[in-house]
Amino acid sequence: MPQPINIHQYKNGLVLLTERMDWVESAAFSLLVPAGSARDPGPLHGLSSLTCEMVQRGCGPRDSHQLIDDLENLGVDHSASVSNVHTSFGGAMPADQLESALSIFADLVRSPHLPEDQLEDARSACVQEIRSLEDDLAQQVMQNLRQRRYGNPFGRNSQGTIDSVQRITLDDIRDYFDKTYRPNGAILSVAGKIDFDQLKDHVGQLLESWESAPLTEPTTSDVDWSSMHLAHKSHQTHIGVAYESVPYCDKQYYQARAAVGVLSDGMSSRLFTEIRENRGLCYSVYAVCHTLRDQGSVFCYAGTTSERSQETLDVLIAELLELRQGIRSDELARLKARLKSALIMQQESSASRCGSIAADWYFLNRVQTLDEVGRIIDDLTCESINAQLTEHPPERFTVVTLGQNELELPVEVL
Repeated sequence: MPQPINIHQYKNGLVLLTERMDWVESAAFSLLVPAGSARDPGPLHGLSSLTCEMVQRGCGPRDSHQLIDDLENLGVDHSASVSNVHTSFGGAMPADQLESALSIFADLVRSPHLPEDQLEDARSACVQEIRSLEDDLAQQVMQNLRQRRYGNPFGRNSQGTIDSVQRITLDDIRDYFDKTYRPNGAILSVAGKIDFDQLKDHVGQLLESWESAPLTEPTTSDVDWSSMHLAHKSHQTHIGVAYESVPYCDKQYYQARAAVGVLSDGMSSRLFTEIRENRGLCYSVYAVCHTLRDQGSVFCYAGTTSERSQETLDVLIAELLELRQGIRSDELARLKARLKSALIMQQESSASRCGSIAADWYFLNRVQTLDEVGRIIDDLTCESINAQLTEHPPERFTVVTLGQNELELPVEVL
C-alpha cells in the first residue's frame, strides 16, 4: 500500500515532496523551476527553451561531456522539458544512486556554465524543434487551438519562433536564468525506495542556500475564442475542437474527466466507436482534458481526408452535443475499470508517481494519495457526472481546421 506523503518547505521557498514505495528498487525525481515560457519576454519567445538547452551544457565541475558521462554512469534515465509554467528536469535510477544524481542536478539549476562557444549549437537544436512542429500538421492545429482558448502567454507554444530564437543573446539567457531559476516557486518531488529524513537533509545541504528572488506572475491577454481555417495543400484535413471545462482544482474535475473518458478513453469510447469504427470517417480521433491553474478546456482532434472532412466535423460536434444528454451505467463501468488499471500501473512506476505529486502540489497546494484518488473513482456515479454535464455542458465550441477546403461550421460553434 502507498506510504504517507511527506512534505517539507525550506526557508528559501523550495518545496520537497516525497512518497516512499518500498515495493520498488528505483527512485525518481522531478525538479520544477518557475522558468516556464509564460515568462518569456514577447520579443524573445523561446528564451525559456533555449535557456533549458544551455544549462545542460555543463555545470559545477563538469563540462557538457562529463555531465552526460556522470549521469550515465549512475544509470540515470534523465529528461528536460519546458511548459508554460515550469522548466522541468527529471530522472529515474536505482534507488541507491538518487543522492548522487540530485547533487548533479543541484549544480545544473544553480551553477550552469552557459558556455558561449555552445550557444549556436544550442540555438540550432531549438530551431530544429520548431521546424519539426512545422512539419507536424496535427500539432499545428492543436497549438493554434490552445492559443485561441488561452491567449498569451499561456496559450503559446514553448519553443517560440525561428525569428525570436535567432534574436536571443547569451546575455538574455544569463539574465533569464538569474531571474527565474529560483527556489521560490520551485518543486522537488521524489518517489521510490527512499528515506525521507535522510533525503530532506541531503537536499537541504544542496539547495537550502539557493537564494530566492521576486517573481512577477504573468497575466493573460489576447484571448480569442473564434474559429479559424489554416489553408494547406494536402489530401488530409486536420480538425481541432475545444470548449470550456473546469480546471484540475475544481471539486467537479473528476466528474468532468469521467465525461471526457466516456468520449475518448479506449476503443469502446463514443468518438472512436461512432466516428472511426461505425462510419470509417477518420484515422485518428480523441478528446482530452487540459488544465491551467484557474481554467480548463477539453481539446478534441480528428484527422481525416479532404473528402470526408465536413462529415467528420459534423459528427464530432454531434457527439459532443449528445454528451449533454448524459452517460450510461455500462459506459461508467468500463471507464472505472480503465482508470483503476491506470492507478495500478502508476503504483508500479516511481517516475509516474513523482510527476503526479508535483502536479498535485502546483494545482492543489496539496498531494492526493492513490488511495484517495481510488475512492474518488469509486464514488463516481452517472448522476454526479450527468449533473456536472448539466452545469457545464459542451458548448461555445472553437474550431481550428487545416487543409485544402474551409469547412462549414455548425451553428453551435462560436
